[in-house]
Amino acid sequence: MEVPLSPIEFARRARRLYADREAVVDGDRRFTYGEFLDRCGQWSSALQAMGVKKGDRVAYIAPNTHSHLEAYYAVPQIGAILVPINYRLLPDDFDYIINHCGAKIVCADPDYIDAIDGIRDRLTGVEHFVAMEGQGENWINYEDELAKRSPDFTEVSISEEDLTTINYTSGTTARPKGVMITHRNAYLNIMGTLAHHHLTPADRYLWTLPMFHANGWTFTWINTARGMTHVCLRKVEPGAIFELITKEKITMFCAAPTVLIGIANAPSELRKGAPRGVRLFTAGAPPAAATIELVETELGWELTHVYGLTETAPLITFCEARPEHQHLSAAERAIVKSRQGVELVSSGELRIVDENGDEVPHDGETLGEITVRGNVVMKGYYNDPDATDAAIKDGWFHSGDAAVVHPDGYMEIRDRFKDVIISGGENISSVEVEGCLLRHPAVLEVAVVGMPHEKWGEAPHAFVIQRSGQQASEDELKQHVRSNLAHFKTPKWVSFVDDLPKTATGKVQKFVLRGNRKGISTQ
Repeated sequence: MEVPLSPIEFARRARRLYADREAVVDGDRRFTYGEFLDRCGQWSSALQAMGVKKGDRVAYIAPNTHSHLEAYYAVPQIGAILVPINYRLLPDDFDYIINHCGAKIVCADPDYIDAIDGIRDRLTGVEHFVAMEGQGENWINYEDELAKRSPDFTEVSISEEDLTTINYTSGTTARPKGVMITHRNAYLNIMGTLAHHHLTPADRYLWTLPMFHANGWTFTWINTARGMTHVCLRKVEPGAIFELITKEKITMFCAAPTVLIGIANAPSELRKGAPRGVRLFTAGAPPAAATIELVETELGWELTHVYGLTETAPLITFCEARPEHQHLSAAERAIVKSRQGVELVSSGELRIVDENGDEVPHDGETLGEITVRGNVVMKGYYNDPDATDAAIKDGWFHSGDAAVVHPDGYMEIRDRFKDVIISGGENISSVEVEGCLLRHPAVLEVAVVGMPHEKWGEAPHAFVIQRSGQQASEDELKQHVRSNLAHFKTPKWVSFVDDLPKTATGKVQKFVLRGNRKGISTQ
């Protein structure tokens, strides 16, 4: 009587219960769940006709489109493995990932066909190239191929330990690693999210988060599990976000903190008329309490902070709202919400440990590394046993994130261990200094990194984007930090910049900033 735990099970249920409900909106195209899942079945049939068998890899390079969403059902339901690739990478990265995973099929949005054609002679293992829209020379047309096929594909036996996706990490400091996510990993992440966050068939979800990023935090399947409407957004721009939130009556979306900053600070004419009560998840980098307060007080939206990694399928903590939090002021509540929170009920056991593997005291001060074991931890890195052994030690996945635990049990990330600044023997959290600077009215965005210093070994350097029409001097910002934090945490240098280097998921690439030493004085 056992049925394997798999996100594909939600497609069966949705077809049975929500066939006539609106499933997907992508520009002018709209599909009911019956139509959407028929299309998924047709593409499964097409893939099988191309020779795709259980265990074969199918790579996708695409923004948030209906055809990309269809891949999260069409590929795994025939036992194949979906490889969603970060479309903002370079052709050499595409080359590495496609060859490393051994993809049999490559499906690409028209914007990336030229990039693939430029490396096509290197992709010797790829048997078919599919243009998801339009037509490229020697490319199969997705819609034409779909139209030829029946939605009744050949079913295969799927184990919950089989891979559903291989998700490649960003590879900002080394070659990307392929995170192997099983059907069980994905299913239990979905159930944990649903246990903590109430969603209904009345909800309408806006795709601001890239689907390729950890399978859109599994909302590629969560929305279908609850019969919600997926509203696709191909390019993340504040104007388009506010327009769709109003036009499509959006109730829920997910966003990295950098996207939140863009939304919260959008011109008033864009925000005019935006409905209140929209719910959102944020993760990917620790959000500043100031940004959370802005979103909740000015827009009237309800923000939930979650935390996870691609290697944990991805969510492992949830900043759980408790009755006692309702008595706090908006500013105090934002401070709590900026913490990563507590374990999800389904994610397994999470511990913050010191260098000896002992759990740190719950004092809000002692740094330790976030470690986790349980149902959502990846199967390993694809074709990389050494990296797998380095990450999973003694049965625990080691995140590399430095955190503290508060007396109430809420975890708070203070940094990546590699980003902790050690100045004169003192540990400085770049995240803490960034949060302080973001409370200055002239600061729109900021990143703080450690730079070499002749006396202290290293010291904080702040890279600041100022708000339009507002100015602050270097001395003013230093004094702002000095007035709110311990003096040794004050940035030694402040550089004003027009933008910050970021990954496709909104994380600041601090290694790029560390390399920007030209003309910086240590006096």
